[in-house]
Amino acid sequence: MSKKFDYFDIDVKIVGMQRSIEKQILSDLEEKLVLLGGPRQVGKTTLAQGLYPNQSDYLNYDVSEDRLTLLKKNWDRQSELVIFDELHKMPKWKSWIKGIYDKEGVRPRLLVTGSARLDTYRKGGDSMAGRFFYHRLHPFSLAEVRSTQNEFKGEALDHLMRFGGFPEPFFKGSEVFAARWRRSHLDRILREDLLDLEQVRNLKGIEILVDLLADRVGSTVSYSSLGRDLQVAPRTVQRWVELLERLFVVFVVTPYSKNVARSVLKEPKIYFYDLGRVKKDVAARFENLVACALFKRMHFLEDSLGETRGLFYLRDKNKREVDFLTILNKEAEWLIEVKTSDPTLSTSLQYFSGLFKNAKSFQLLKNFNHSRSVGGVELVEGASWLSQLEA
Repeated sequence: MSKKFDYFDIDVKIVGMQRSIEKQILSDLEEKLVLLGGPRQVGKTTLAQGLYPNQSDYLNYDVSEDRLTLLKKNWDRQSELVIFDELHKMPKWKSWIKGIYDKEGVRPRLLVTGSARLDTYRKGGDSMAGRFFYHRLHPFSLAEVRSTQNEFKGEALDHLMRFGGFPEPFFKGSEVFAARWRRSHLDRILREDLLDLEQVRNLKGIEILVDLLADRVGSTVSYSSLGRDLQVAPRTVQRWVELLERLFVVFVVTPYSKNVARSVLKEPKIYFYDLGRVKKDVAARFENLVACALFKRMHFLEDSLGETRGLFYLRDKNKREVDFLTILNKEAEWLIEVKTSDPTLSTSLQYFSGLFKNAKSFQLLKNFNHSRSVGGVELVEGASWLSQLEA
């Protein structure tokens, strides 16, 4: 399809707007019940309804008529797909959907959408085990919005960095609209989704924490320092961050250590699902964009292939640091350093690439017109590399 963004001088034809996980979801629906999680307003309903256009039955538990249909189990059995939205609000919904699946199987196909509650349930597990596949939908990545011509990839990258990958602000392309959307988005998350998970009294404190974290993207985060700023205990800050993770507001990247317990205790880096929340610093936004792309790829490969994946950063006692390390089955896969324009090879990346000899090393640059290899490290244009990234 074609979409004209306000600040482009040309019409950029966007292809690949079919979400990366659609094909896998369609395949999984033939075998089992599918649970689709992810952030609020990331496009789960749109994706679900687009799987079988005009052949699906969409039922939202928040709508009184749909709720009655659900309780009576009176949906159209001739539909290709039945979509259950907000089903977690139904008492004992897991036993209910388990009974439907055990009695009727996957004809019609069954898809349940949700966000924080659904992800919490998945991690807990119970008698639904073996009956479902779980997928996580992320905001748009550059690979999903890549242009048909290479020269437009930079503009698509800048648009993502400016408005983020959530569908509404991305397609609207308006700074004012994006700011208003962002304010109401966080407000609904904290006043509806958060209270659905846990009773928290200090909502204002969590709002301030989100603002403080937005200024720390790209840097390690000290819970003690944040606690002093917020006048709460470090453990309280850590708990709030964990809640923001469960709500798909932020995700945490810890330093790599073969001892997992030790890595969790060290200072993490914290990134946002919504790039638009990151401070206006270009370097921080570009690093957050790369983090989102790698995190999305990790979830895609875990959910679709069942692989054991991990995303970390590297740092040693001499303060040598590399932005990202991806792990496959406990082995180093990629080392990635992110820069805006400096083509000088990172000495830290060069050092760590010598320690992780079986891993590929990349230095991604936002403003870079050509690629080259230096000492076993690939210096590459960020837009080109990200546009080819799986998922």
